Amino acid sequence: MKNKSFIRFFQRNPSSILKKFVLIHSFSKNDHHFPKKNIHFSYNIYNIFFKNLILFQIAKNQIQTKFQKNPFLSKVSMPKYSILLPTYNERENLPLIVYMLMDLAQTRFLDLEIVIVDDNSPDNTAEVAMKLQKIYPNKIILHSRPGKMGLGSAYIEGLDKCSGDFIILMDADLSHHPKFIEQFIKKQQDTQCDIVTGTRYRDGEGGVYGWDFRRKLTSRVANFLAKTLLGNNCSDLTGSFRLYKKEVLAKVIKDIVCKGYAFQMEIIIRAVQYGYTIEEVPIIFVDRIYGESKLGTNEIVIYLKGVWQLFWTF
Repeated sequence: MKNKSFIRFFQRNPSSILKKFVLIHSFSKNDHHFPKKNIHFSYNIYNIFFKNLILFQIAKNQIQTKFQKNPFLSKVSMPKYSILLPTYNERENLPLIVYMLMDLAQTRFLDLEIVIVDDNSPDNTAEVAMKLQKIYPNKIILHSRPGKMGLGSAYIEGLDKCSGDFIILMDADLSHHPKFIEQFIKKQQDTQCDIVTGTRYRDGEGGVYGWDFRRKLTSRVANFLAKTLLGNNCSDLTGSFRLYKKEVLAKVIKDIVCKGYAFQMEIIIRAVQYGYTIEEVPIIFVDRIYGESKLGTNEIVIYLKGVWQLFWTF
């Protein structure tokens, strides 16, 4: 394929090529999760990218240059967004969520980086993250830790690696669809609030798909207990899909004492106490497709202890 032809092909079809490239780059032939369909086509795309790596960079730079030369956009001060993704055994999900986030950034012209905090996942999630760094240079930061150290500490350490004006916390297991990020950003810009939180439980809006009755009951009871005992009006205290002003999260997070899933609840409680403004955006939460849920009996016990602790603190 000639240089100009490849560049034109990439400019017309960036999403389809990148999607195939991400999938093929994340799996090996011997992996039982390897996609069975279009294997031959996928490997052709794989070879195109590696044989034409320089051409790929030229095409990408041309697109970026065209965007930067736009006389209107060049005058607009664009905020930077840092996506903070804690991971543990998310090998299958990570390439997909990263692709979706990068596609969102490209189509909506967002200045976006992804910070991955991995707790030495046995499935080698960090190895996949390093491959993704090569596909999206200067867009992905990997912070590897020696073992499973908890969600709260992952956020605290990850925050130090973020360079954005706003921090977006979300799960890496595809439960939180990136399409809602655009609504988060619009809500923040319209209201100038300090925090935007996704809610599954606002009356008539939001929802959960893929959970059994036990999981739904556990989540509902957890939110009811927290709202009743702590007197907070947030409709989804246990949700983890949120946008924060960086300085707000940095101020609140240093005072957090709860661990596990109670960590998310305490952030909102303390933010209200500090006088920060919070807005809600309804979201649809979808249960993970790959991997296993991290929620177990131990996490539930830790959460209840956290609610009790905050009840006496506030």
